[in-house]
Amino acid sequence: MTTTLTWLGHAAFRVDTPGGKRIYVDPFLNGNPKCPESEVEPERVDAILITHGHGDHVGDTVALAGKFGATVVAPVELADWLQGKQGLENVLDPNKGGTVDVDGVRVTLTHAQHSSSNNDGDYTGEPCGLVVDPGDGPKLYFAGDTNVFGDMALVARLYSPDVAVLPIGGHYTMDPREAAVALELLGVSRCVPCHYGTFPVLTGTPAELRELAPGVEILEPQPGESIEL
Repeated sequence: MTTTLTWLGHAAFRVDTPGGKRIYVDPFLNGNPKCPESEVEPERVDAILITHGHGDHVGDTVALAGKFGATVVAPVELADWLQGKQGLENVLDPNKGGTVDVDGVRVTLTHAQHSSSNNDGDYTGEPCGLVVDPGDGPKLYFAGDTNVFGDMALVARLYSPDVAVLPIGGHYTMDPREAAVALELLGVSRCVPCHYGTFPVLTGTPAELRELAPGVEILEPQPGESIEL
């Protein structure tokens, strides 16, 4: 089997691993104007990975974890909120530099530069990126919401991701110009852009990134489309 990545619009993704695990990353499905209607109600969820506490990333985590008994991985303060105030039980709570194992899939939290609070303004810790290593197949780096920062070179040195999933919309995150520099620092050959086009203010496009990063394959799935990595 191969690793399959499905973009669900905005920064939401589904990862189907070679080992048969179905993982959702930042599952903003309901209320996401770019999420296809057929993807709003998942049929199976084995694990949920969250980069930070903003509502457009936590999304449907509580409902999905409750329905499917999925393991949730979230930065420690966000994990505490999910357990203490939302009643979730199967929550893993690493912090930056920490790695947890979810049924053979290794998930490492990395640095990100952004902010993090829930819709009520509660503090939910610092934002993070994620390195997802399914053990067989390419390693994925989900940068989360961030601008470019020099220590992305450390992500490359420490974890050697094969595919980078980068926000490119601008305004709240980096734009294509910064994302092109991020790709230089990461040294990856493939990139899946996200966090663009959802709302009018997110104006960056994959075409701009492709022009600025000619040595990188810019994969451009449409919402609901799956690509094999």
